[in-house]
Amino acid sequence: MTDSGFTVAIDGPAAAGKGTVSKAVAAHFGFAHLDTGLLYRAVAAKVLAGMDAIAAAQTLVTDDLENDSLRTSDVAQAASKVAVIAEVRAALLDFQRSFAARAGGAVLDGRDIGTVICVDAQVKLFVTASAQVRAQRRFAELSGKGQSDTYDEVLADVQARDARDMERIEAPLRPAARATVIDTSDLSIDQAVAAAIAAVQAGLDAE
Repeated sequence: MTDSGFTVAIDGPAAAGKGTVSKAVAAHFGFAHLDTGLLYRAVAAKVLAGMDAIAAAQTLVTDDLENDSLRTSDVAQAASKVAVIAEVRAALLDFQRSFAARAGGAVLDGRDIGTVICVDAQVKLFVTASAQVRAQRRFAELSGKGQSDTYDEVLADVQARDARDMERIEAPLRPAARATVIDTSDLSIDQAVAAAIAAVQAGLDAE
């Protein structure tokens, strides 16, 4: 653990494994972890309940991230839609930067952590995989929960989210400069985590 702020920024598209990698990295080094996608999902859940997106973002509190409904596909789709709203992103910026600066180290994962939120992060990773592999993973996850989405529907959702995330004007999804790219298409979870831990350890050693 580090006594001063040490930030690990992990970006990547949906279902690439960045959440799993981020939690494992945080646990390994004793860093705090924030899934920033939950911020947008929490805003989206409020929007689906009838609230204005900007007002939802401006009034977001930590407890809103504990909502069990945030992992549904409807909320995921709505999240990528509210995420293109500049005022929503601005409202959530301070929340994320404050978390990143905490003593003891922090891991943040999302879509624009290394490129916008934490441009000075000591370590930047970009965790990715092919759309087909990511769709298969998400399809298996949804099937395990008893949801009836077909693989083709899940693939279409993944591709639609990719398009929105990568083509938006405000903070498009892309690898940050000097980010270590980890393609998990043909990696096991253990292999992906090991690659990420090695990159973070190199960053700590360079401090």
